Amino acid sequence: MPTRAAPATTCDVLIVGGGAAGIATAASLLKRQPGLDIWIVEPSERHYYQPGWTMVGRGLFRPERTVRMTEDLIPPGAEWIRASVVAFDPDHDRVQCADGGWIGYRMLVAAPGLKLDWGAIPGLMETLGRNGVTSNYSFESAPYTWELVQALHRGRALFTQPPMPIKCAGGPQKAMYLSADHWVREGLIDDIQIEFHTAGPVLFGVKAYVPALMAYIEKYGVDLRLGSRLTAVDGPGRTATFAVGGPDGGVVEERREFDMLHVCPPQTAPGFVRDSPLAAASGWIEVDDSSLRHARFENVFALGDACSAPNAKTAAAVRKQAPVVAENLLSVMRGRPMRAVYDGYGSCPLTVERGKIVLAEFGYGGKLLPSFPKWLVDGTRPSRLAWHLKSEILPEIYWQGMLKGHEWLAAPHHLPATPRAVEGLRP
Repeated sequence: MPTRAAPATTCDVLIVGGGAAGIATAASLLKRQPGLDIWIVEPSERHYYQPGWTMVGRGLFRPERTVRMTEDLIPPGAEWIRASVVAFDPDHDRVQCADGGWIGYRMLVAAPGLKLDWGAIPGLMETLGRNGVTSNYSFESAPYTWELVQALHRGRALFTQPPMPIKCAGGPQKAMYLSADHWVREGLIDDIQIEFHTAGPVLFGVKAYVPALMAYIEKYGVDLRLGSRLTAVDGPGRTATFAVGGPDGGVVEERREFDMLHVCPPQTAPGFVRDSPLAAASGWIEVDDSSLRHARFENVFALGDACSAPNAKTAAAVRKQAPVVAENLLSVMRGRPMRAVYDGYGSCPLTVERGKIVLAEFGYGGKLLPSFPKWLVDGTRPSRLAWHLKSEILPEIYWQGMLKGHEWLAAPHHLPATPRAVEGLRP
């Protein structure tokens, strides 16, 4: 059972955050050094498999399939501190919890996740989950997405995407494609006007995947609106307001009536991260992109959605990051050079229809990093095999692999063990 830390208690490795990043890192550390004194600070009793919420929004997963109890996932040998961290004090190797107590550490792994800023869009929180307004970014409202999709026989469906960075850059599109696929199968697509409003200038940030996605935009008759950012929602009035870039570089306000509105909320680093000494100017925890060690505090590492590395914020990225952090942290503890390197890998299985996925896998700079040979899965084209990977295999890899320290297809890359090669990663 979880315990609460008394003031001034100290551990060897303190992990802030018991989501995918925190638990996976703890498991990877204990795999390499059993008996290591690890504490995980996490307030939530429930742990969510968030990639599954897209499937819930299409009626393909039951919501219960995406949630388990946190205490059942804590790796044997780690201790769960059920508390909320409210402040980092890296100058004194400690964090403060909401009850005022302090926890000290020898090494810190910061994995607190990000903040879904629902309140940044006036009117959204008041109407989310009713009045035709939904989001697959919420466990509570994802089932409502499927209700709306089934109930809509004619009218206008709006799907929105805020400015980057966000969790799973393809998430807003997935909701749209799967909804449209249902309307095609039911013979309703000609009576439903679909609009995709994205604040960005392109449909997807890695060019290699855009042609396949554009084919589905055309297939479903989607009105693609680039540079269109949701700014307000009137649920009872079924009206959404957007800030739209004008031809002269200015911004104009546009209102769109809707019968269904799927919202991806703006996303930021948590407030206690933004206000901490660990934050970069961007608000995210400032790390070296390769080693994932903090840029200024040598005994601090960060990974997952809250770190500043310019990778896609996905569970697949965490699967690759956790072993890198585990190896490099232990190297620092032992006074050795760090050799494990994170290449920016992230994956976004874009569910373009029921039964087919565009498996986007890429790293820093948009470099394609496929896990499979092209003859087996060509990630730039819709694939049935990739669908089975997403719907059947990846959930088990998450629950039974990643969170338990099994690093299938996730072993870190290493720099050669020469003084010249490791100079940039030397503790």
